[in-house]
Amino acid sequence: MLRGNATYWAGRAVARGVENTRYQKILHGAMYQRAQRFIARWGMLAVPLCFLTIGIQSAVNATAGVSRMPLRRYLPAVTVGALAWALIYTTIGMAIFYAWLSLEWPYLVGGVLLISVIVILVFRLRQSKSPAAKSDET
Repeated sequence: MLRGNATYWAGRAVARGVENTRYQKILHGAMYQRAQRFIARWGMLAVPLCFLTIGIQSAVNATAGVSRMPLRRYLPAVTVGALAWALIYTTIGMAIFYAWLSLEWPYLVGGVLLISVIVILVFRLRQSKSPAAKSDET
């Protein structure tokens, strides 16, 4: 709850700080105005749902702040999201954590996962440097 609100207010501060700079045209442009209307309308769903994901919670909360999502919509949404996150973390998350600890070979599993990630990254890197990509550069 604290992190969500802190990120929201940081986004609001950024938006306010940009007001008197050369970047203010971005905050008053048509695209930004559409984003503000979208967040004001649909942010009530986006904020709680972002707590069910990994990695975009801060981005969504900051976006809600930058786009000045009304507090009357943001506070209930962030409360529902924080409660959902707490429920998942204390039930499913802790069960997975303790199951991992009960394994007699967690380092082996971690090593296999790490090697898998490295293989996937190398494969994608090679794929991006394929002859078709090189012919586009010339």
